[in-house]
Amino acid sequence: MIVATLSFLHWLALAGVILLIMALASAHVKRLPVSSSIIYLALGWSMGPQALGWIRIDIEQGCSWFERLTEIAVIISLFIGGLKLRLSPRDDAWSAAYRLAGPVMLVSILGIAAVAHLLLGLDPPRALLLGAILAPTDPVLASAVSVGHAADKDRMRYGLSGEAGLNDGTAFPFVVLALSWMDRGSAGPWILRWALLKLAWAVPAALVLGYCLGIWVGRFAIRLRSHQRDTEAPSDFLALALIALAYVAAEILGAWGFLAVFAAGFGLRRVELKVVAETPHPQAGLRGSRPDAAHPPAEHLVSARVEPEAMGEPAVAAGVLVAETISFGATAERLLEVALVTLVGVLVGPYWSARALLVAAFLLFLLRPLATRLLLSGTATSPHQRWLMGWFGIRGIGSLYYLAYALNRGLSGGAAREVISLTLSVVAVSVVLHGITATPLLNRYQATLKPPRPAAPGEQAGPRSSPGAER
Repeated sequence: MIVATLSFLHWLALAGVILLIMALASAHVKRLPVSSSIIYLALGWSMGPQALGWIRIDIEQGCSWFERLTEIAVIISLFIGGLKLRLSPRDDAWSAAYRLAGPVMLVSILGIAAVAHLLLGLDPPRALLLGAILAPTDPVLASAVSVGHAADKDRMRYGLSGEAGLNDGTAFPFVVLALSWMDRGSAGPWILRWALLKLAWAVPAALVLGYCLGIWVGRFAIRLRSHQRDTEAPSDFLALALIALAYVAAEILGAWGFLAVFAAGFGLRRVELKVVAETPHPQAGLRGSRPDAAHPPAEHLVSARVEPEAMGEPAVAAGVLVAETISFGATAERLLEVALVTLVGVLVGPYWSARALLVAAFLLFLLRPLATRLLLSGTATSPHQRWLMGWFGIRGIGSLYYLAYALNRGLSGGAAREVISLTLSVVAVSVVLHGITATPLLNRYQATLKPPRPAAPGEQAGPRSSPGAER
């Protein structure tokens, strides 16, 4: 339920002013020691009941709209995230992602559940639910530390991006397990059915389905556009169609829709790779290069306007499709981030819980860093990268979706308010802490990746590290 004291025109004017300021002052915001998410969070708090009182939201009374809004945000972000990942799943850069989305996620769920049960007094099923809600990292708010473009091969960013895309396969089943436990009152033989349907079937089925849909739709669209030399086809419609088909098909088959959407974006990227391998882009500069030279991402070689004659090249058609899809996704992500983080700011005032500081401190400063540092040993990552991945486990919109999902499926009463307060408060703490530390930590990390300056004449040259040593 939403109660607002301003008229529609007032809200529209306020939104226009805020968006105009953020658009014109983006360069200044980037230089600030805080992220834009902190600004949106503060804006929401100032409009909420704790300050100006312009808007009041009671998600306990009705949160279907909140579930759908967060669901859309996560779906779009996962699809675009999968589309940006260009390395093969067998590449060493993926090894960290598999462990982060697997054992690290399980340790996080169980660790949070233990703290919630032993220190906060939540009963086991609700403690497990809180662990499943707060354990996954967020694909929407992690844009600053995830893969920014398809040519980015940094292992730290790849690990975080892959984890954000895959961790729903670990977290979502435990949300369902906790809700089933609450409904049935005790553990029993039904857990075997949960394991078979929600893990053994739902996870691989979603990945295979989404990947195949991404391949099929991508091949057909690129072949059709190249054959017809179509420069006006709406790529955003194609992206939305692929997202919708992957998500709905997965849900119908009892698989995880989030995983299917992520795999669909990744499958579409694999089509681009196959196309440029078979018919390189005319401007790729591969003629005369060594046979194993990597082709740049096709979207990096297309201009803002492409002539119909150029679209006859499949690589050009692929580049236009991917470039327009990523552009659409980036715009949608920014708008949804503004809306949802502002809503968190509105909600965190009335739902703030000081008890969440214990959970946040345990999760962000102890559990996640140590689990990442230990369980990523042996992967193709440096200790510095592992510590950064341990710190940048950002909580955000994904946790809000799981919370809304639980509220719409049986979580109620005093336990509901406790889980709401803990979730919103931990997300707010994560937004602030990670928003403050992201820029300085990433700047320092990028400085370590730069090759040392060449030795001056007469200067003794010391040992050098390869520019790609921490790829």
